[in-house]
Amino acid sequence: MQNYRDMTIRELAGQCETVDDIHAMIRDLFKETLQQVFEAEIEEHLGYSKHNSKGINTGNSRNGYSKKTIKSKLGETKLNIPRDRKGEYEPQIIKKYETSINGLEDQIIALYSKGMSTRDIEDHMKDIYGINVSSSLVSKVTDKVLPLVYEWQSRLLDPVYPIVFLDAIHFKVKHENRIVSKAAYTVLGVNTDGIKDILGIWIGEDESASFWLNVCQDLKSRGVQDILIACKDGLSGFSEAINATFPKTDIQSCIIHQLRNNVKCVPHKFRKELMDDLKKVYKAYTLEQAELAFDEFKEKWGNKYPSVIISWETNWLELTTFFSYPVEIRKLIYTTNTIEAFHRQLRKVTKTKTAYPTDNALRKIVYLATVGVTDKWSNPIPGWLECRQQFDIMFEGRLGK
Repeated sequence: MQNYRDMTIRELAGQCETVDDIHAMIRDLFKETLQQVFEAEIEEHLGYSKHNSKGINTGNSRNGYSKKTIKSKLGETKLNIPRDRKGEYEPQIIKKYETSINGLEDQIIALYSKGMSTRDIEDHMKDIYGINVSSSLVSKVTDKVLPLVYEWQSRLLDPVYPIVFLDAIHFKVKHENRIVSKAAYTVLGVNTDGIKDILGIWIGEDESASFWLNVCQDLKSRGVQDILIACKDGLSGFSEAINATFPKTDIQSCIIHQLRNNVKCVPHKFRKELMDDLKKVYKAYTLEQAELAFDEFKEKWGNKYPSVIISWETNWLELTTFFSYPVEIRKLIYTTNTIEAFHRQLRKVTKTKTAYPTDNALRKIVYLATVGVTDKWSNPIPGWLECRQQFDIMFEGRLGK
């Protein structure tokens, strides 16, 4: 290996004729710099320089070198790590068990967060950097994200959220040698400034009142004192849990989900007509007008599709909560489209994966994708100023200062 320590940049450049020569020179500089750091570290550790007589009879001395190969954006670099006779020296610039430099790890995590498979990451690293990256290394590097996941999931939240949306997105996960479907239950909150945030994501739990009670208690333990309106899909057990934890919260069931469920049992040729009649119900200006429109709907369709009627009557209170609010707030809460839009962005990242090997593998990608999405949520949702003023009037004292 050439020694570059005493050469100027001009002299170094004079030895390069191609871009490959420049890359080779940078790799050699990188290697020699690391070697010099190792020498400085062991000198500091032993307390005397190489070949210095001070080292005689100290009880410890240099003991040759061990070989180590590390991976970085410059490719693979073979290093000679100094040893001491007592085996007490451990390199600091590159830790004992490290096999890659942080820049490479950041690159792997960035690729993983975009939904690239382990095989794709291996191929990318080989093509771009000439590095052989194993699937186990990718797993070890991305596992460093898990403490961040748990920290994020337990972080302190705001005391009040005017609106909270709840919905689930499903993934395939390997479990005991078979593929099962697991849900990621998402809670999206809109704070008093109108800024959206994901308050938490719970994976692989059974949907029930006890499960949602744990979620609500988790939110409360993290600082949430009040929720004004909770907007949900047809999540079983949620209403009981939210009433037990935040008894003043109004609950609005998603109208769009209700309509989707209704058309499943209606032949295609009648769907448009039936949907037009239902539109008169949920597009009414007042609750009284909606009740009249629903009576007309029952009279016309009750004999043909009684299940549609029953579903509306069973969920009527939660389907019509939004009529209690001004038009600006109604537009925000009558559907869970806000959280569904977030789930569509998650799908862009996760769609390339047919199944995840473990729950933690799913947690890692969902967290990284969530951070990528929420980092862009810095502005209030459209029309929030008017909504905030209306919330202040309707919920006097509950929004705080």
